[in-house]
Amino acid sequence: MRTSIWTLTALALLAAACAKRSDASLAADSTGAAASAAADTSKGMSGMAMDTDKTVQGNGVPAGYIALTDHADAKITDAKYAVNGGKWEVETGPAHIVYSPKDTASGIYAVSATIDQLVKPRHPEAYGLFFGGQNLDDRTKQTYGYFLVRGTGEFLIKVRNGDKTSPVVEWKASPNVPKEDASGKATYTLKVHFAKDTAHFLVNDKLVDAIPRSKLSTEGVAGLRINHNLQVAVTPVVIDR
Repeated sequence: MRTSIWTLTALALLAAACAKRSDASLAADSTGAAASAAADTSKGMSGMAMDTDKTVQGNGVPAGYIALTDHADAKITDAKYAVNGGKWEVETGPAHIVYSPKDTASGIYAVSATIDQLVKPRHPEAYGLFFGGQNLDDRTKQTYGYFLVRGTGEFLIKVRNGDKTSPVVEWKASPNVPKEDASGKATYTLKVHFAKDTAHFLVNDKLVDAIPRSKLSTEGVAGLRINHNLQVAVTPVVIDR
């Protein structure tokens, strides 16, 4: 399986960058610790527990795509999707994943998408990619990994197994994750590249972390995760093999 998007030289540089970052990991962790509870709570990824989901009059997700809300009593019609050229303008509504069954990959590949935060949320809210999705039609059996960012300049890597989520990297500040500007806007092109043994996580083509594949769910469907009460513009995921 070809990996034209990554050269051997680039991967070597990535590995070197990760090694240099390892000694600074604890210090970076402490930067985001105070905000860790602000999103991705024990209720899944529904954001701050005291916030209720906005009700947005929508018609579901674009044709050919499937959405699964974090909670069985939430309706995807309470999120609004508007197709605008090659992007979807999304207003939520409940936290959910959205995907197409055709976006399935294994082995060596990369998944990417671009997300624009259009309006500053009331509280820090997250959005990003999921990958390695299995049993997505059953909340009790679903599994996947996910890579999220938020406008505070932080990222998160987690895995989901049914209703349980487990951190791989807790919310962490990174100079390679831009913060929202004064108007509340920010743009993130997210990519996860799966090499033979390692997953590389990039924001705007800059490495933010590298994790052993063994810690993640990597084989299966890829798509988007969007938290509640957000206004974002997103591109559907692209898989490069």
